[in-house]
Parts: sequence; structure tokens; C-alpha cells
Amino acid sequence: MSTPSYQELTRDISRNLTGLRTHNADVMQGFGALSKAAMAAGVLDEKTKELIAMAIGVASRCDGCLGFHAKALVRLGATPEEFREMLGVAVYMGGGPSLMYAAHAQAAYDEFAKAAAG
Repeated sequence: MSTPSYQELTRDISRNLTGLRTHNADVMQGFGALSKAAMAAGVLDEKTKELIAMAIGVASRCDGCLGFHAKALVRLGATPEEFREMLGVAVYMGGGPSLMYAAHAQAAYDEFAKAAAG
């Protein structure tokens, strides 16, 4: 099994949510408001919150989460060292399955970092 393109995956997910945005607008608006409130800078900055979200995505084995949060972490300037340290915590909390997904998370981060570097 090859590693998916996380850029394609995030585009596909966004496109596939069009029907929910149209027919379940209240749910999608509510989720958007929840996301905005949870990720707003407070005592923890946005990058720290995205690192937490990525760790949960690894532990939950959510491919879409890996793509969206890797993209955000690259945008927010997360360093490779910060990213790998977060993966260590995710593996500690999730065990072997999280270790396997940490490899996918690293691939997602690398893909978005390469694209951002041009």
C-alpha cells in the first residue's frame, strides 16, 4: 500500500463535504464555529493547539486529520523538530498503532513542507 497524497486527500475531502455544506448547513456552520473557537489563540497559541490536534489525529488514525493539520502546521511554521517531538508523545499515548500512523503523519508534514518551499 502506497502512502496517499495528502494534498489530494484534503482537496477530495473538502470537495466531498459540499453536500453537507448545502444540505446540513447548520451542522457545518456549528462545526466551523467550534473549530474557530477551539483554535483561537489564548493561553495556548494556535501552533501548540495544532500540534495537539495532530497528535490526536495520529492516535485516532485519521488520515484526513493528518492532512489538514499537517498543512496548518506548515503554515504556522512548525519545525521538523517540533513535529517529531509531538509524534513521540502521540506514539507514547497511542502505542504501536500510533507508531504506524506517525509515519503517515511525517509523510503528510513533509509533503506540505515541500510544497510550501516551492
